[in-house]
Amino acid sequence: MNSIFRVIPLILVVISGCARPKPYLIESAYRMDQQPPAPDYTRPAHWAALPDRKDAADLVPMHSSFTNQQATASVDVFFVYPTMYVGKPQGSQSWNADVNDPTLNARIDSSAITNQATVFNGSCKVYAPRYRQAHYAVFLTKDTSAQHQALDLAYRDVRTAFLYYLSHYNQGRPLIVAGHSQGSIHAIRLLQEFFDGKDLQDQLVAAYLIGRPVTRQTFQSLRPIEKPGQSGTFASWCTFEKNFHPEPGFFQEGPEVICTNPLLWNSSETYAARSLHQGGVGRNFKFLPKLTDAQTHNGLLWISKPHVPGAFLLNIKNWHVADINLFYGNMRENVALQVNHYFQTHSAR
Repeated sequence: MNSIFRVIPLILVVISGCARPKPYLIESAYRMDQQPPAPDYTRPAHWAALPDRKDAADLVPMHSSFTNQQATASVDVFFVYPTMYVGKPQGSQSWNADVNDPTLNARIDSSAITNQATVFNGSCKVYAPRYRQAHYAVFLTKDTSAQHQALDLAYRDVRTAFLYYLSHYNQGRPLIVAGHSQGSIHAIRLLQEFFDGKDLQDQLVAAYLIGRPVTRQTFQSLRPIEKPGQSGTFASWCTFEKNFHPEPGFFQEGPEVICTNPLLWNSSETYAARSLHQGGVGRNFKFLPKLTDAQTHNGLLWISKPHVPGAFLLNIKNWHVADINLFYGNMRENVALQVNHYFQTHSAR
């Protein structure tokens, strides 16, 4: 099995705070007539998060000092959640998820929106569309046609949602584009199509492309962050245990892969001690201080075993599901710096 999901349940409970259904491998051919109907972004129900209603993106971690500032935020975030569609297809679902599936939507909201999208609610209004995400099987299948068609359909929804957001919600405001895992695949395509070397790039405060390798060839104009608060840049990392090397496939390593250290906010291979860690989130969305150290190595982000209850039982090599959870506090801090720096530099023009 691809190392993207080679994890044990304990880490899903201790760090990410959720468990997923047993992964299912789809073996049928891709058929467009078997995919669920497209979402309608005029309907609030087809958004996982909107800033003018009560939803999971409003939450803040237990035992933290963080607050939800969406009501007064002057920047938006367009957040694309990761692959949560992993079980056996039900109803109209096949290679792509149904945005009207209440069970899947509840899982998305209690996991990805709660543990990831809320990172931004201290500085941004949070917009997160529901989309017909590709099934987890696309990352394992040898059927490249099915893989491409499923991911393309998912991107078409994300693109449609983004265009709706621009037309009806943005009103020329600065924005952040963010995603995790499959969400970052689609966020990268959005940046390439709408921002990279284009007029909209001037509105980009930052991009967070977490859990998906970004290489030096991915963008023409967008540059990686190399110091805290450097607005208009992107950050990207994939997290693993120190000295671990993932199997080739979804993850990559090498000098062409850009990896951001979220304790330093640069891509150097300088070691960052646990004293620099601003806290993460775990089970029941509880804030956990000083979890781990971090060091980039050959395009990977290496960490030591996190300081959590029961850590002696953990034998995790691939920390993909916790890429954001682990660095929640540092991300909130950096988002605020990015926003402040964006307005400082743009007011000076």
